Amino acid sequence: MPGEVVAAMAAGEAAGRGVARVTLRHEGRLNAMSRAMWRQLRTVFLDIQRSDGVRCVLIEGAGEAFCAGGDISEYPAFRFDPAQLRDFHESDVWGGLAAMLDCDVPIVARIAGACMGAGVEIASCCDIRIAAAGARFGAPIAKLGFPMAPREAALVAGAVGDVTARQMLLEAATFSAAEMAQRGFLSRVVDAEQLEAQALGTALRIAALAPGAARLNKQTLRAIRKNGPLAPDQQAQAASDLIANNALADPYAYADSAEHREGINAFLAKRAPVF
Repeated sequence: MPGEVVAAMAAGEAAGRGVARVTLRHEGRLNAMSRAMWRQLRTVFLDIQRSDGVRCVLIEGAGEAFCAGGDISEYPAFRFDPAQLRDFHESDVWGGLAAMLDCDVPIVARIAGACMGAGVEIASCCDIRIAAAGARFGAPIAKLGFPMAPREAALVAGAVGDVTARQMLLEAATFSAAEMAQRGFLSRVVDAEQLEAQALGTALRIAALAPGAARLNKQTLRAIRKNGPLAPDQQAQAASDLIANNALADPYAYADSAEHREGINAFLAKRAPVF
């Protein structure tokens, strides 16, 4: 079986709040990504983007790993032909990653065990990354004799930082969760037995907040960072330029929305908002 990427509304209270679980599942392969799984990842996140009922996504790996990389057993069938290799990276892999990056719904990663190669790429597309203390991170593809594809390398370097990306790709270095938190990649590290509660609790908190505001925040942050990392003193000007050049939809069109009115009115009335 080539593995699968499945999406379902989370159980119980989480389902009522609009939390969707996306699960990477490839039994016996530590959820290594097959070509079919990359295509499914794209379909899943395109569907989530179009959904009105999903307020937060919790992405995870089945069993004891997040994702150990790509399914190397498939590689001889296409990797030795330049055209087929390009199609794999630019269509299959980037198709899945781009759908995640373009998704306006907040994404929380629940990371346990191995998070290598493709796993780091998928995690790099998430907004909040929570890992178990025993998780391991890296992209040791230098041992397999090939580089990371350009767009994937840019994605990973932007998320883990240039120094860490160079160590991963040139040295085949792997890192603990504590090290990745120290380097700014992880939002937090928790004991393994607390991972589910921490990740789901984060998703529930996000889902209880204003969903329209979350989507607008993601659109703004994505647009600002489109041209690469910016120094803090450049970010405000970049945002102003985006508005002036109509690169963003009217950022103040939400003024008369029900969500906006509810948030302000609830604060003034000293009650919890209902979004």
